[in-house]
Amino acid sequence: MVKNHKWILKERPTELVSDSNFQLIEEELPELQDNEILIQTEYLSVDPTQRMWLTDMPGYLPPIQIDEVIRSGGMGRVIASKNERFNKGELVNGFVGWQTHLISDGKGFRKVPELLPIPTMLNVLGLTGITAYFGLLDVGKPKEGETVIVSGAAGATGSVVAQIAKIKGCNVIGIAGGEDKCAWLEECGVDHVIDYKATKATKEIRRVAENGIDIYFDNVGGPLLEAVLYQINQKARIVICGAISNYASTDLPVGPRNLSSLIINRGKMEGFLVLDYLDRMDEAIQELSKWLMDGRILHREDIQEGIENCPNTLNRLFTGQNIGKQILKI
Repeated sequence: MVKNHKWILKERPTELVSDSNFQLIEEELPELQDNEILIQTEYLSVDPTQRMWLTDMPGYLPPIQIDEVIRSGGMGRVIASKNERFNKGELVNGFVGWQTHLISDGKGFRKVPELLPIPTMLNVLGLTGITAYFGLLDVGKPKEGETVIVSGAAGATGSVVAQIAKIKGCNVIGIAGGEDKCAWLEECGVDHVIDYKATKATKEIRRVAENGIDIYFDNVGGPLLEAVLYQINQKARIVICGAISNYASTDLPVGPRNLSSLIINRGKMEGFLVLDYLDRMDEAIQELSKWLMDGRILHREDIQEGIENCPNTLNRLFTGQNIGKQILKI
């Protein structure tokens, strides 16, 4: 019998998560039935939206319920199979959850060729990279010479957005917190870097975007959105990807007070979900792979280890400890 170790939700967090919000339990998994596969988790993708799923607020996926395993995407290895679609030893990608093993009928999992290290595939070629690709190119629609500003620019999605914008010939401004993150953005070729921990970001936005902003790729929400709206050009596009500044709080977020700027400048603000593009994933992966191989997209992963470290690894996203993609090796 295979023993599984999994984290389940016991109490909804109000701010940062702690071990007391969860319970790490051990269970024996049953024997495989026909059409089932046994997956051993190898890497978890740790993403800000997981914190939102821990609340009782409705979203694009239902909240995680008390005593349910914590939802998480990741990569795992098929270690036993009674499903003709999957063979033992194959690498698969899907919602594995905060657990070491799981039994599945295979629905929602896809086989992944091992052409690159797994962390790279979870990063640039995973949902974060695909989010960056479609969010910028399909929603933002950048044109050569335009000014693009990215919040959370040193994160997994933001850093890829910034580099795609450079590939498309844009002037790129990245907002991040701390010297190390800002140095990483400079290494990625970002034209102007704003360190919100060392300067007042709202004032710096006015200074470095003196010719206005054409695209704002927003991963953060909060006061930065309001500051950007004061600087937008005509026909600007505001791409709403995330609002990490609100995910770990139960307080109602404060919205921008200057939405009239969208009217005056005929701007557009649009939210999107990468789930809307699942039927076009191969398109994104093909382009991202080419840029990756050509050295036009750099990447970094912050890899923590151990199933026991799931809660602490999630918190790293909200305390500014990670650079690039946050990953947990099981």
